[in-house]
Amino acid sequence: MPINQNVIKCRVCFRRLAIFSLIATVIGAGVTIARIVEADESKTRPNIILMMTDDQGYGDLSLHGNPVVKTPHLDQLGRQSVRFEQFHVSPTCAPTRASIMTSRHEFSSGVTHTILERERLSLKATILPQFLKRAGYTTGIFGKWHLGDEDAYQPGKRGFDEVFIHGGGGIGQSYPGSCGDAPLNKYFNPVIRHNGKFVATDGYCTKVFVDQAITWISSQPVNQPFFCYITPNAPHAPLDCPKEYYEPYLEHVPEDVARFYGMITHWDDQLGRLLKALEDRDISKDTVVIFMTDNGSATGAKHFSAGMRANKGTPYEGGIRVPAFWSWAGHWQPQVRQEVTCHYDILPTLTELANVPVADDEKQSWQGRSLVPLLAGQSLDWPQRPLITHVGRWPKEHDPKRESSTYQYAKCAIRLGDWKLISNVKQGEPQWELYQLAEDPAEKNNLAKRHPDRVEELKKIYDTWWLSVVPKMENEGIEGPAVNPFHKAYWEQYQSPGPNHANPPDGSPRPAQKRKSSS
Repeated sequence: MPINQNVIKCRVCFRRLAIFSLIATVIGAGVTIARIVEADESKTRPNIILMMTDDQGYGDLSLHGNPVVKTPHLDQLGRQSVRFEQFHVSPTCAPTRASIMTSRHEFSSGVTHTILERERLSLKATILPQFLKRAGYTTGIFGKWHLGDEDAYQPGKRGFDEVFIHGGGGIGQSYPGSCGDAPLNKYFNPVIRHNGKFVATDGYCTKVFVDQAITWISSQPVNQPFFCYITPNAPHAPLDCPKEYYEPYLEHVPEDVARFYGMITHWDDQLGRLLKALEDRDISKDTVVIFMTDNGSATGAKHFSAGMRANKGTPYEGGIRVPAFWSWAGHWQPQVRQEVTCHYDILPTLTELANVPVADDEKQSWQGRSLVPLLAGQSLDWPQRPLITHVGRWPKEHDPKRESSTYQYAKCAIRLGDWKLISNVKQGEPQWELYQLAEDPAEKNNLAKRHPDRVEELKKIYDTWWLSVVPKMENEGIEGPAVNPFHKAYWEQYQSPGPNHANPPDGSPRPAQKRKSSS
């Protein structure tokens, strides 16, 4: 039967009308659709919380076998996380922080010490929060920065939107030049610099930092991804904390270790509060939570070191191997990874998770690699790469750019696979120690004389690295300001001794005189 042409015309008209109606609907709702797409994109970018305690080592938590210290929340986080058992950092504070921010050895960014202007992170570097802001993240730091206390080096000038920090390498610490905190600051009721202005606080420092972090997190819109960098000064010396935290340990360990453990247990309680705050806000499944420490144990290793040799400030495993827990509820399954990983890997990993656009030439300066495949539980080839450690900290009067060999082999190490070559001399010619870590994780059996070819192989790689990095040591020989920047800012703000009752010394800014009324 022939088809009626009027029917065909009606069908065509109907289809056209439907298409036109759909187009009109899309155009009319264009803003709404754009907003939906934007919101969906934001959900693909997890919130990120990176927590790093100060001077706590691998063995300073009960999950790793410590028979005394109590860390129930850390233990639970560890059991729920991807745990990197061979995660390494630098031997001291500022160097580790520099490598986290840049994905390269700290010497490449000018950081060769923790004081004397040599803690300042090169202004030439694009760093972690600056990358994350490209992907729409808001960023906050709560605690210790330790990468430069002069204004240009402060985190608020380097990608952090919210800044709540103490100065220098520790609360109350100050050294000649720019590295230092507010004068006479203490662990209890510290004066903290909040977005450029000092504020008096109430309570123990670790709780103060976590309180502020929770407040800031709670203020973020639901679809606003954030990066929260929580870096308490504890358990760094001076060893001080509420007595109810350290007194229970006095019957088990010496007082200094008891106080050290008390500071760790106090931090553990604050971690529990933070994780509960995420649950209460219903963002646990939208948030990557990372815990690590900045170097080996400063005080606890003499009691328990988890079988590792030495402690903070050394190139041995006890100085550079630390806990690393990565958790993302509903996305990553708990597992233990044995691949050799390190702090260089944090920046590439977080930028991949956050979908940050990074140019190829920017990536060329990175020494790290993304941990995302490992976090996802993949079994893959993880190629060997040299990991180089150097404690730095040579005398102020020495500049490797003028004479490079004196401290070239001082307290240094290079690891490639399971082989690790160490020279632990103070200066001068190396005295090589060679260890096979898979068989000798405690670094007791020196194999240097039995494997001279291996020593030469690793030394050659190390020497090439040293020659490449010396020209980048931009902070050597620099004279710092006569007045510490945090001291100066403190007295200029308060125009008086302020909440710390700190009188300005001779030559420092004096309290302004009140002007007489002109009436």
